[in-house]
Amino acid sequence: MSSLPRRIAYNVVISSAAKIAGTILALVGIGFITRYLGREGFGDYSTVLAFFTFFSALADLGLYAISTREISRPESNELEILGNVFTMRLVLSAVIVLVAPILVLAFPYSTAVKFGIIIAAAAYIFSSSYSVLIGLFQKRLAMDKVAIGELIGRIFQVVIIILVVRRNIGFLAIIGTLFVNMLVSFLVIFAWSRKYLSFSLKFDWRIWKKFLAQSYPVGISAIITFAYFKLDTILLSIMKTNAEVGIYNAAYKVLENISFFPAMLVGLVMPIMSLYIFHDRDKFLQVADKTFKVFLILTVPLVVGILFLAKNIINLIGGSGFSEAVIVLKVLSFAIAFIFFGNFFTNVIIAGNLQKKMMKVLFFCAVFNVSLNLVLIPRFSYLGAAVTSSMTEFLVVALTGWLCWRKLKYVPSFQKSSAILASGAAMAIFLYIFSAFNFFVLAISSGLVYFSLLWVFRVVTTGELLSLVSKKGEETREYEPVI
Repeated sequence: MSSLPRRIAYNVVISSAAKIAGTILALVGIGFITRYLGREGFGDYSTVLAFFTFFSALADLGLYAISTREISRPESNELEILGNVFTMRLVLSAVIVLVAPILVLAFPYSTAVKFGIIIAAAAYIFSSSYSVLIGLFQKRLAMDKVAIGELIGRIFQVVIIILVVRRNIGFLAIIGTLFVNMLVSFLVIFAWSRKYLSFSLKFDWRIWKKFLAQSYPVGISAIITFAYFKLDTILLSIMKTNAEVGIYNAAYKVLENISFFPAMLVGLVMPIMSLYIFHDRDKFLQVADKTFKVFLILTVPLVVGILFLAKNIINLIGGSGFSEAVIVLKVLSFAIAFIFFGNFFTNVIIAGNLQKKMMKVLFFCAVFNVSLNLVLIPRFSYLGAAVTSSMTEFLVVALTGWLCWRKLKYVPSFQKSSAILASGAAMAIFLYIFSAFNFFVLAISSGLVYFSLLWVFRVVTTGELLSLVSKKGEETREYEPVI
């Protein structure tokens, strides 16, 4: 296996392990929070986190995606790019912190929720700052360090959550753990970034103007994405009770904690696709098709597993008090699958410099989402929001996939798709027959059935499996930029 694929494989394994550990910790933390706050309190907590996502979308301006793309180009000046982009993000984050106290006055929330939103705005400063640095690690295929940094932040957060619950410190202390998480993650990732590039704050209006001109379509797309990814929680919090918000988000947390993976994997290959898409079509197709195949391999067992194990998952997260969330999670399982492929196609579009076209597509999807939510939430509450989320994510995949075909002449190869689907069907039959068994036994054994059949059908070969953990032949970890 050549050095480049080996590096990608190594990063996927290490980053995935760290992310999976972080997801488990996140679900442990959510378990403590749901039982401590109850439906109503967890609804308030989810509302605060929805605003945190809103702040992230509002101040992103597409700078992360465009800076990652630009530093991946040949002859790029990393010092100038990251110094200026980092400064821009700090300025935007400061504006968010100043505007947040005024913004919350427009909403009919309790004082505790309003203070929580302000704390979330402050936490965003650190989240925003380290997200700019991710491109630096992506270019060097060192995303394992980012994943480990985020894991360390998550460990601090969960430990503090447990202390807050046991000492009954209260709702705002729970929100404060988000601030701790973002701060610790920033400090670790920033320290590691200095190993590769020791940049300083810069204000070059020429560079600012250039980047803003290129990034604003992606930034607007991020705001639009928020409209169909998290606005449902805010709409629920306004039109329905905070208990209903809590039920919906008990299921939605599963989606949130899984959706990191497609973003992480596409993040690893984004610099490579950006380099090859116009200069080496064969290599671009190879990277894109293999990424699509991996996504298909992952989404099939996710959907099957959630459909059959939703009740057990909700019991782990929230206990019997959130039983209504089971059907919500089953509906959202399809949204999880569509999110994978939506991430894939949108990143291909960005690599192909079609972010303005993408903005129009996502705007249409956001209008569809908000309109459908306004119709379904008053009648069907959290179930209406779940149906809307799944339908919207499907629309995103359909339209971004069409845009890739129409403008970039790219269609995924769908290699081995029939074998993957057959393996998923066998997994479903296994779960149906042995449904009475222990949840953890079922989850592990059904996964073994699925991946064993992938090996039997030669969707995944023994050589590919061994290459994921082998680093033989790879250059030292102190490598230069690969692109």
